[in-house]
Amino acid sequence: MVIKDDPTLMFTNAGMNQFKEFFLGNGTPKNNRIADTQKCLRVSGKHNDLEEVGMDTYHHTMFEMLGNWSFGDYFKKEAIEWAWELLTDVFGIDKDILYVSVFEGAKDENLEMDQEAYDLWTNIVPEDRIIMGNKKDNFWEMGDQGPCGPCSEIHVDLRSEEEKAKVPGRDLVNQDDPLVVEIWNLVFMQFNRKANGSLEKLPAQHVDTGMGFERLCMALQGVKSNYDTDVFTPLIREIETITNSTYDKDSIPTKESGKVSVAIRVIADHLRAVSFSIADGQLPSNTGAGYVIRRILRRAIRYGFTFLNTKEPFIYKLVDTLSNQMSDAFPELKSQKNLIVNVIKEEENSFLRTLDQGLVLLDNVIKNTKGKVVSGEKAFELYDTYGFPKDLTALILSEQGYEYDEASFEVELQKQKDRSRAASEVKAGDWEILLPNAEEGFIGYDHTSGDAKISRYRKVNSKKDGELYQLVLDQTPFYPEGGGQVGDKGYLEVANGDVVYIVDTKKENNLIIHFAKSLPKHLGETYKAVVDTKQRTRTASNHTATHLLHQALRTVLGTHVAQKGSMVHSGNLRFDFSHFSKVSVDELQQVEDFVNARIREGLPLEEKRSISYDQAIAEGAIALFGEKYGDSVRAIRFGESMELCGGIHVQNTSDIWHFKITSESAVAAGIRRIEAITSDAAKDYFTNQTEAFSEVKAILKNAKDPVKAITTLQEENASLKKQIEALLKDKAKNLKGDLKAEFKEVNGIQFLSKKVDLDPAGIKDLSFELGGEVSNAFMLFGADNNGKALLSCYISKNLVEEKGLNAGQVVRELGKYIQGGGGGQPFFATAGGKNPAGIEEALEKVKEYL
Repeated sequence: MVIKDDPTLMFTNAGMNQFKEFFLGNGTPKNNRIADTQKCLRVSGKHNDLEEVGMDTYHHTMFEMLGNWSFGDYFKKEAIEWAWELLTDVFGIDKDILYVSVFEGAKDENLEMDQEAYDLWTNIVPEDRIIMGNKKDNFWEMGDQGPCGPCSEIHVDLRSEEEKAKVPGRDLVNQDDPLVVEIWNLVFMQFNRKANGSLEKLPAQHVDTGMGFERLCMALQGVKSNYDTDVFTPLIREIETITNSTYDKDSIPTKESGKVSVAIRVIADHLRAVSFSIADGQLPSNTGAGYVIRRILRRAIRYGFTFLNTKEPFIYKLVDTLSNQMSDAFPELKSQKNLIVNVIKEEENSFLRTLDQGLVLLDNVIKNTKGKVVSGEKAFELYDTYGFPKDLTALILSEQGYEYDEASFEVELQKQKDRSRAASEVKAGDWEILLPNAEEGFIGYDHTSGDAKISRYRKVNSKKDGELYQLVLDQTPFYPEGGGQVGDKGYLEVANGDVVYIVDTKKENNLIIHFAKSLPKHLGETYKAVVDTKQRTRTASNHTATHLLHQALRTVLGTHVAQKGSMVHSGNLRFDFSHFSKVSVDELQQVEDFVNARIREGLPLEEKRSISYDQAIAEGAIALFGEKYGDSVRAIRFGESMELCGGIHVQNTSDIWHFKITSESAVAAGIRRIEAITSDAAKDYFTNQTEAFSEVKAILKNAKDPVKAITTLQEENASLKKQIEALLKDKAKNLKGDLKAEFKEVNGIQFLSKKVDLDPAGIKDLSFELGGEVSNAFMLFGADNNGKALLSCYISKNLVEEKGLNAGQVVRELGKYIQGGGGGQPFFATAGGKNPAGIEEALEKVKEYL
């Protein structure tokens, strides 16, 4: 489900993703006919919207797409006849409840009706069971560009006989009826969509079919919902048991029992998506694909929080049920079960804390709202910043007699979607083919330069990178980003001095793509392709170091350690691994020493460039979980370290020079991260450390024992701090007596605003001591601490409740006078700023609150 080497997708969202290179003609499949099941994830776009999942009975985030594929082999006749035979003869589905659709054509694109498919279907079903479908429903496209073609869908009518008698099934096809659903889509790849929207015929015709496994189960098991099949019922029963709730499959979502049932469906669906994602190597995070998974899980958590009254983590307890149910087909659920459980549990704890924070913020929003309608902007801020869902906001508001402006919320949401879409949108032109039959090859394992011709190119535009050109060479020494290693940089040069700089290299649909800011002047020339060897050498050092680090961690911490991700740049390396606790300082030192011992040994690179997968594993190679390997693999060995890897490495471990760990931290429950440097970066690190040490010694007047000198300074400083604190407390006590006489009564409130010469802690102590002795107190103190302005507001709790006063709001609004801001609790809050000159004005303006 997690995609490693396709920069155009976050997740596999359709069964054909893994076969794109074959449809585009950039690769040759080993077999012209394939059948499979593919885990897919959809959370947005025309196919699915995350917020709708669970509301109906047949949409999911994660689902299995059953497919059969023909790459230039069989076509419409076989695909149609076999689909019908499988459904009716093999699976035994009643022919009388099936309908088929055929593409009706589109005049605006000069696309004719799919007469061939229509004629084939008339040999199988009565004509009144054939429905003409428009371009939206019956013309399948991979995207704005690329392979596409007409499709023929098979729909099943699962309604009762009484319902069928009232309305014919054909009238409900593609009308979002929960019991008249598409079960199979037969896509006939005939065309290539070009950048200008025009269509050209593909050199070979392909078949791409997809049948939803969950919907097939619904049809075969004679139930009215995907969630009533044995794909979901074990999970639903477990949710009922854990949460002491009842699932009502016939409930209406708008009623109370319906909301409980929707929540149970959401949790059952989302658990599957999140578990498979984690098992496939994608953990929840705050960006990119990780954010999608975090968002799915948080939706499940808050449905449990709101409608199942679960205030403690519980979703992680369902992983056992899922693993027992599906690990025979998907063994990764079993092997990664502990990781899945730990990550989900930690995410639940974290988000439940966030929900508590959101409730406090929502209370403040309500208190500061005039009237009974909360602004949509405020509701969106809670949603966007804290992940506080709009329906939970609406529920809490309604309980207190409020509502929010949904229209303005939707406006803000659309703005955010537009910003996100614009930021990630890439407009690509068509490929201009210069060498039609070129076989693009990679020579980068043996060479950092070589002669090459441009076989194809195109222009791309994005908001992030601006205008770039993508170049494909007939052979290239440039390594494309992959396996955690960044892509090479460098340049192309011809004899006349024409130079084009390559700023990045990636792999897409089996093509190695070189990114350049300009296009060469002489496209037909032979170029010298030159890799930036300085960056390549540093990157190779870091990549080899990750292999040695992996070996070190398994030696020091235990063989349970498994790599969970890496990022190899020229400047540093990052390595994520499974481990149940923080790595101690002593263990980190052992790991560092182990790697450096291997570097000093000068272990040579042993590379087996084309070895069978089985033989490599038999010889002790480690295969990284979540990576896809073919029958033939590349194995890299340095001494006892042997891994399957396609990246660039040093020729000898001594080339790394030295390995230095710079940090160790947690990424998620059960996942740790080590960051480290090697080579030139390590040299720079030690040079900087030496210079810093020399400066410290100079400041300490070249003390013979700098550590002892610093310890003495720290002890003296701590002693002086205690003396200053005692003096300030005495000062505050003396000040308290004087200030009590300065309170003025205004509208029944004892009011005081004054500038004082105290630090923040002293002002807080003074405020609370005065507040304990003066009833109905409203105080604002200002202070200038070393050129920084401070405002502190104290309001007696009874005034907060009776008068609706809020210290946090006061300091936020008065903070503008000191060019700063702040906040706090309703009875005590502080603000800091950079303009001490504004303190007096703030102390004067506070009177307006009385």
